[in-house]
Amino acid sequence: MTKLRLLFFSSLLGIACTRVEPTPDPAEKRPSPAPTPSAAPTVTATTTVTGPLVLAQGVRIVKAGPGDDAAKVIKAERDRAKADGRDLVVYIGAKWCEPCQRFHEAANRGELDADFPMLTLMEFDVDVDRERLLTANYESKLIPFFVLPEEDGRGSSKRFEGSVKGDKAVANITPRLRALLAK
Repeated sequence: MTKLRLLFFSSLLGIACTRVEPTPDPAEKRPSPAPTPSAAPTVTATTTVTGPLVLAQGVRIVKAGPGDDAAKVIKAERDRAKADGRDLVVYIGAKWCEPCQRFHEAANRGELDADFPMLTLMEFDVDVDRERLLTANYESKLIPFFVLPEEDGRGSSKRFEGSVKGDKAVANITPRLRALLAK
């Protein structure tokens, strides 16, 4: 875990373990409660959030939920990712696809987080979702298949497909994914 993540999560723990109570109105006179030996100190805090709150950086994989309209499901996730300050790429693979497995495992282990700190992958299984993907302009001959969605959730022309098998699969996909996000 990087030092930045460790610092971030440490600060979250500090916030989660601190009791925050409202600042009393000085005009109101209330009796002070008698202190007890086990009482924790009271902390008063004011927080202003001015943008999207992103709890963790790195690649986030979101499995596509059920539904007939892939574009609608993708649009909703695209809007969510955008609100969080993240990029969304539709990722189509299959359980039997070796490059898909290697890429997915690398993402889950955090190996792609440095290259793609604000990436959300919306994952579909080509064997389960083929028909609904076709109606939303997500058609390919090879997998894995990566597509930047349009604003309405339909597949754009910004895409790439396929990879090599074996140890070089992730190294083959990473620069093409970086180029796709740069478009």
